[in-house]
Amino acid sequence: MRQALRLARRGLGRTSPNPPVGALVVRGGSVVGRGFHARAGQAHAEVVALRQAAGRARGATLYVTLEPCAHLGRTPPCTEAITAAGIARVVFGARDPNPQVEGDGAGRLRRAGIAVVAGVAQADCDDLISAFRKHVTTGLPLVTLKLAASLDGRIATCTGDSKWITGEAARAIAHRLRDQHDAVLVGVETVIRDDPALTCRLPGGRDPLRVVLDRRLRISETARVLTNTGPAATVVATALAGGAKWRRLQVRGVQLVRVPAVRGGVSLRQVLAWLGRAGVSAVLIEGGAAVAASALKARLVDRMVLFYAPKLIGGDGRPMLDALGVRAMREAWELGAVRVRRVGADFMVTACPLPRDGKRQSRSWR
Repeated sequence: MRQALRLARRGLGRTSPNPPVGALVVRGGSVVGRGFHARAGQAHAEVVALRQAAGRARGATLYVTLEPCAHLGRTPPCTEAITAAGIARVVFGARDPNPQVEGDGAGRLRRAGIAVVAGVAQADCDDLISAFRKHVTTGLPLVTLKLAASLDGRIATCTGDSKWITGEAARAIAHRLRDQHDAVLVGVETVIRDDPALTCRLPGGRDPLRVVLDRRLRISETARVLTNTGPAATVVATALAGGAKWRRLQVRGVQLVRVPAVRGGVSLRQVLAWLGRAGVSAVLIEGGAAVAASALKARLVDRMVLFYAPKLIGGDGRPMLDALGVRAMREAWELGAVRVRRVGADFMVTACPLPRDGKRQSRSWR
């Protein structure tokens, strides 16, 4: 199953709205077929592994990270391919979280006389499909908030200089996060100040959909998120509609989405709902401080990745978060599943915001 998990991770950021899945066919102690789901609409992991195994699949064991599907979608049900191949036993990790089909795959396999073992390496397999689970059960994408700051929590100096707070190793992980998320989201202030391209600059990396929150359509028409010639599409979420600038951006291929205005910006929840309907399962928020604070206050953040550089900028620097409205220490935001590791000269903290209702609820980060 560990090998299947490694295979499945190769599909992260590429399979939405489907989950990443890995599979192996094992016969006589040897792996005779390997597969992972590479892209929505293409063959599922089980089918890829069975094709590679060919006739050696008869009487073999299939290891797969997710319960095989039993419904007809863009591809035929995997349970049919498994049965037709003569697989004797199926071992899977995570159960299908889709409330409309949960348990149906295992049930069909058992009715076909195939032995089924469920829940192997379940925690890791569940974590692998976290984005799929949230999307299929709520319609919203999984949200990861990524921030990079000095040890005193500053993301830029008083002049706005921020290149570079962290070192190359931390920045490489940040680009890997872009590669593994369907979309990267920032506020227009970040675009105006930093002019980021928001692409993945790793060899073989995939550029995410780029989303800019821009209530009054202040984005420069020369911004790199608009002029970059790579394959990444750009969405601008705004409260405005029509006008010469709107039409010029549309002509250039920018997708403009009108969403309700809220104090200081646009409704992030409505933007995420629109992305969910568009098939986006995982969103990486990269800032700035206002967007990060808004996402936290709206309870939209599922996971956090915080990079801290061993540097001090001081109180006149720009903070990593805008005001959260905390007046007493008992109101401070608490984080769970906290992990810290060294990344080059920097520190990476991964965590999950705990519920604000006072309940100590466990949330995973693996």
